[in-house]
Amino acid sequence: MRRSIVSITAITALAVVLAACGETTPSQPASGQASATAAESAASTPAPPPAEGRLALVQERDQLICGVNDGLPGFGFIDDNGDNAGFDVDFCRAIAAAVLGDATKIEFRAVSADGRPTALQSGEVDVLIRNTTWTVTRDTTWGVFAPTTFYDGQGMMVRADAGVETLADLEGATICVQTGTTTELNLADVFEAQGIDFTPLPFGDDTQTYQAYDDGQCDAVTSDRSQLLAQRTALTNPDDHVILDEVMSKEPLGPVVPLGDDAWFNVVKWVVFATIEAEEQEITQDNVEDLAASSDNPVVQRLLGAANPELGQGLGLEPDWVVTMISAVGNYGEIYDRHLGPGTAFELERGPNALWTDGGLLYAPPYR
Repeated sequence: MRRSIVSITAITALAVVLAACGETTPSQPASGQASATAAESAASTPAPPPAEGRLALVQERDQLICGVNDGLPGFGFIDDNGDNAGFDVDFCRAIAAAVLGDATKIEFRAVSADGRPTALQSGEVDVLIRNTTWTVTRDTTWGVFAPTTFYDGQGMMVRADAGVETLADLEGATICVQTGTTTELNLADVFEAQGIDFTPLPFGDDTQTYQAYDDGQCDAVTSDRSQLLAQRTALTNPDDHVILDEVMSKEPLGPVVPLGDDAWFNVVKWVVFATIEAEEQEITQDNVEDLAASSDNPVVQRLLGAANPELGQGLGLEPDWVVTMISAVGNYGEIYDRHLGPGTAFELERGPNALWTDGGLLYAPPYR
């Protein structure tokens, strides 16, 4: 299937390199909020959108630049073959398939937690899909959030033999936390609200944070519960660690695109919605081609471009872009199960990440 070609004049390739992405061990701030507050408040003037729009830029470049995590098992990591893999990474591939007709036409750029606002504001990445929580500050100064792909909440991991069952049991504890994240702020807020004294031990990236915890430099480590489950598998003795039942926050995670380009935002938004709608309509990698040719369900016909082809064209894509995308990566449930579900190291229940018809929060607007 050929990719959609919009009218394109010469476009100057945008090449802005992330500054100060080198990892160093930061000194501990006087308050656990200091460095995270600075990152959350980043409000440099965003780069202007490409003259003819980012969709045209990506198609002219014939490559999607996707900002990812390369050290979070299950979500964004480097696999045994040296390739980027994970739940978030597959959504990068879904966008490339939809826009370029080829899920492999991607440059994956590893972005640190602190580097996320710069990567978006400078326009260095076309989309950021890197376990990033949607907040009002980020939505107004970093970029625009597409629909949530993973509903999460902050948790706490401790050693199983420490006798810790609740957050209150961590009175006086040292807690490892990553800087430049909502995790750091939530930790300070929740412990202050409950009157629990603690010492934050901040680090600049995932690897440093969990290595310090594994080495015994702190009594506990906090992050999104999904990240704790993923990182536990990489600890020296995973079974020696437990995640407390208490959930400390709401953490809706999903793709983010640079500010100022509604057409590109619409593309990324509807890629996410299409994976959800495809699961609801029981459209899979195995049957999508057959359904595109033979389904008499009008909802399926529209989604797969067999009817109302102008819907895809209105996004600047081929009428059958959903067929191409689902053929490449599958529907939402297939992506989830491939990286996080039964048979993986995580065995994560869908929970709030189930379809609305199954009691979850996933709900796609009508494609019509």
